[in-house]
Amino acid sequence: MSTQALSMIPLPPRALVTRGILRDALIESFVKLLPQQQWKNPVMFVVYVGSVLTTVLWFQALAGKGEAPAGFILAVTLWLWFTVLFANFAEAVAEGRSKAQAAALRSAKRDTMAKKLDKPQKGAGRSLVASAALRKGEAFLVEAGDFIPADGEVIEGVASVDESAITGESAPVIRESGGDFSSVTGGTRVLSDWLVVRVSVNQGESFLDRMIAMVESARRQKTPNEIALTILLVKMTLIFMFATVTLLPFSIYAVDITKTGNPVTITVLVALLVCLIPTTIGGLLSAIGLAGIGRMLRANVIAVSGRAVEAAGDVDVLLLDKTGTITLGNRQAFNFLHAPGVTEDELADVAQLACVARR
Repeated sequence: MSTQALSMIPLPPRALVTRGILRDALIESFVKLLPQQQWKNPVMFVVYVGSVLTTVLWFQALAGKGEAPAGFILAVTLWLWFTVLFANFAEAVAEGRSKAQAAALRSAKRDTMAKKLDKPQKGAGRSLVASAALRKGEAFLVEAGDFIPADGEVIEGVASVDESAITGESAPVIRESGGDFSSVTGGTRVLSDWLVVRVSVNQGESFLDRMIAMVESARRQKTPNEIALTILLVKMTLIFMFATVTLLPFSIYAVDITKTGNPVTITVLVALLVCLIPTTIGGLLSAIGLAGIGRMLRANVIAVSGRAVEAAGDVDVLLLDKTGTITLGNRQAFNFLHAPGVTEDELADVAQLACVARR
């Protein structure tokens, strides 16, 4: 299963659907009425074409040349447009939730000040710049208590680094120049000593930026089952369309033979077609797929593809190569059991001091 665990990047709790998401989805549902947008969903495109056709027939009826009363055609037209807009709205809400998750990841990025060095050595001149201003190849200094402003490679110094915000591991790690432990990640914190780091990525190419890109790109991928179901829905739509189209000549022939009644109207045929084709499934299919990705995002798991979402439903046992991906990421006390003669506040102070890393 092609997924990337993100339990090491805690996302702020978010409501399932917010007012902002609903407002943006309502606007987006009208934007999606463009033909190039509707064509992406063949089933709903048929409903869209039917809505346009009945709208034209309604204007014709207002001019006194309608095939049916204007009120009847208007009622059918409103229901058809409501169906199209509802499908657009459902898809826009699901997309809005994905965008909200990406925004939550962006809010996790730290906008820190970096000690940029004129030369890649500790004693060189330095200047304070925003972390977003750092470019690939530039060097900066981080000391005990500083947050690392950007991804990079250690070129001088040895330090203990708290990477729990990224890896989930509570224990600090040693980062030093040379060897296999020279890379550092933006957003982590130096606990002791100092490091001179050379920036290895440009702005927008960091670890967290790649995670955001994965969230935003995941919503554009269809699963194999979704593609197969779409093909089935298209075939069913074509069958019912052919069946509905043949009703008009049969109706005209029956009226000519019996000399009674009126032929069935195009408005009624369009309404019948929309009722026969799998409109509900076609309209909500994309929203269902996006909802699956959204459920995984709420568990801080990013699905690289829709196939991963389907595979996740069949997973009973998950084996991990380390415990860091499922731990909280730092020590947290739930209760203090103090000994006789020791107050709870004194125990809390001692426990806090024991967790502070020293030089």
